[in-house]
Amino acid sequence: MDRKKDMIISGGFNIYASEVEAVLTAHPSVGAAAVIGVPDSRWGELVTAFVVPRSGRQVDIPALQSYVKQVKGSMYAPKKVVVVDSLPATPVGKVDKKRLRAPFWADSIRNVH
Repeated sequence: MDRKKDMIISGGFNIYASEVEAVLTAHPSVGAAAVIGVPDSRWGELVTAFVVPRSGRQVDIPALQSYVKQVKGSMYAPKKVVVVDSLPATPVGKVDKKRLRAPFWADSIRNVH
């Protein structure tokens, strides 16, 4: 189930979070990244990135979005980028995407009922 949630369906395109994360972490200002799909009434899901800046660097969000667009195409570019100090981790040290998704999907579920 978790691997399936790592695929974002946006505007009819299947976007794999790992592909976007690889591009983000190749950028010189990004030390770590996690990508999730956030519910959107128009597109289904929006590509949303959480990025941790490299030490001593600042993240220029529009430049980062443009970089992903150049490397992978516009559908892969995060529509929202959140700069964070660290990414939540599971007890085994993997990024806890469930914790990243929870606030967005909880609102979506409440709005359905």
